[in-house]
Amino acid sequence: MINIQQRSQLMIGAILIVLIAITRGHHFASVDHLPSASWAVFFLAGVYLKPLWSFPLLILESFILDFAAITFGGVSSFCVTPAYIMLVPAYASLWWAGRWYAQRHHERWSSLPVLFGSLLVSTGVCQVISSGSFYFYSGRYTDPTMVEMINRLIKYSPSQFEAVLFYVGCAMAIHLFLHWFNRSHETGVESR
Repeated sequence: MINIQQRSQLMIGAILIVLIAITRGHHFASVDHLPSASWAVFFLAGVYLKPLWSFPLLILESFILDFAAITFGGVSSFCVTPAYIMLVPAYASLWWAGRWYAQRHHERWSSLPVLFGSLLVSTGVCQVISSGSFYFYSGRYTDPTMVEMINRLIKYSPSQFEAVLFYVGCAMAIHLFLHWFNRSHETGVESR
């Protein structure tokens, strides 16, 4: 199980908030050429942040950023439809998967299959919920079919999986480095 001090959780939470702010969509604060970190942030928040209020806080930030981008940033409102609310359960699937994984985490290599399994399944669920609800309930497509929905998932899913794996991979590298650093520091202190 991942056990992180409250101060560290606050720092991680602040980093995740900033990461969403600088990578979410094409709005006024985005960094060029970085994919959106939103999906990875929700998964990582589930892993690292214990307070339940972290989920609604990240949802609120996402919605405020989208609203500001559309209202003040000149971004198209094409994606804001009645289906937009389905982002809540889509993101929740990632967040809950992160929490599920955190309960099973051990500082051993044997945790990697569990991490990647929960990440891949939750990313797939998030993709189906967000894309499926937009395709079927946004009103943007006439006569939606399941075959076309599957074709759209095949077309758009790889980039979503790449982004999530990129950010979670970076977080995993940082986590491993900090774990190694702390262990080597503790060993050095004990040997004195």
